[in-house]
Amino acid sequence: MSTILIVEDSIVQREMMTDLLKASGLKVTHASDGAEALEAIHKAPPDLVVLDIVMPRMNGYELCRRLKSDPKTQNVPVVICSSKGEEFDRYWGMKQGADAYIAKPFQPIELVGTVKQLLRGQG
Repeated sequence: MSTILIVEDSIVQREMMTDLLKASGLKVTHASDGAEALEAIHKAPPDLVVLDIVMPRMNGYELCRRLKSDPKTQNVPVVICSSKGEEFDRYWGMKQGADAYIAKPFQPIELVGTVKQLLRGQG
């Protein structure tokens, strides 16, 4: 079973994403900001990370950049899921190494479909 780390400071968003991903057969862990996520990832690397951009302590762009520049985590797919839905935000997210970018509010099928597609691509 694949493990997904959701990095999101909004409890409501985090719970909604957790329910969606668990319902589709995935194991889900959490972090509420980028710094907490880095600690969790180094202890037990997930199969995929879903992260928000606007968070305390370390934003999603910074976290994504760090994951993609570290040989231990550079192959872990990163999905940015953010309310910053402008074309520039998407461009900048992909430039940091994100594998996918989903704007909030998102369709449940979009999140689950993107996650499953990236997990399949890992094999």
